[in-house]
Amino acid sequence: MNSVKKKHDDYMTPKSAWENISHLIPKDKIIWEAFYGDGNSGNDLRSLGFEVIHEDVDFFTHDLGDIIVSNPPFSQTKKIMPRLKELGKPFIVIMPCPKLSSLYFRDAFKGEGIQLIIPRKRIHFKKLINGVAPEGWGKSCNFDCFYYCWKIGFEHDINWLE
Repeated sequence: MNSVKKKHDDYMTPKSAWENISHLIPKDKIIWEAFYGDGNSGNDLRSLGFEVIHEDVDFFTHDLGDIIVSNPPFSQTKKIMPRLKELGKPFIVIMPCPKLSSLYFRDAFKGEGIQLIIPRKRIHFKKLINGVAPEGWGKSCNFDCFYYCWKIGFEHDINWLE
């Protein structure tokens, strides 16, 4: 019997992911948390003292805030990366480590000063399918992510979190 696996791309960002880098996010910029998810990410960033725009709008047709700080849907990064480049504003986005070696990422940002923040440990996202955490989904995640940064101006291109 053949089965078709439906792709679900709803991995919500835990507040700890933003807490871990809050000292690296510019405080003088209005953040656009561009991917709405369950709506909590914007509130988490606000609770850390940032001014945040977090509305359920289409990333591909809007241009809000001064800097994008977000966890985009991983399955759409082939479209998202060129859009980030087109917007031309600084960003910090969470994506799986292998995205760095993809051809579309290289084409969009080769020679453009991409910087990385490498977490001390794996980010444990909250998985949702149709708005509900699937049975058996715990507090573990089976893939590693980096924070990909552009136009942030860190002293080093690779920044390791302690």
